[in-house]
Amino acid sequence: MDLSDLTFEDALKRLEENVLSLEKGDLGLDKSIMLYEEGIKYSDYLLKKLDSAEKRVEELSAKNDGNGQSSLSTEPMNI
Repeated sequence: MDLSDLTFEDALKRLEENVLSLEKGDLGLDKSIMLYEEGIKYSDYLLKKLDSAEKRVEELSAKNDGNGQSSLSTEPMNI
């Protein structure tokens, strides 16, 4: 299974589908183990994607802060 072709949303949907299938409890042992293993792979992939996104946001924020600018101003505007 090559997860790198999946979007975050697609991987999350597949993980949710696996969890729902496992929660039903009507699968055999082999199928349950296979879905559990897939779920772990999806979970790891999703955590890596989130970590990467968080680092990117931090980099962008640091870059923005370094310019002395803030995209979210809390000062009132004089119109």
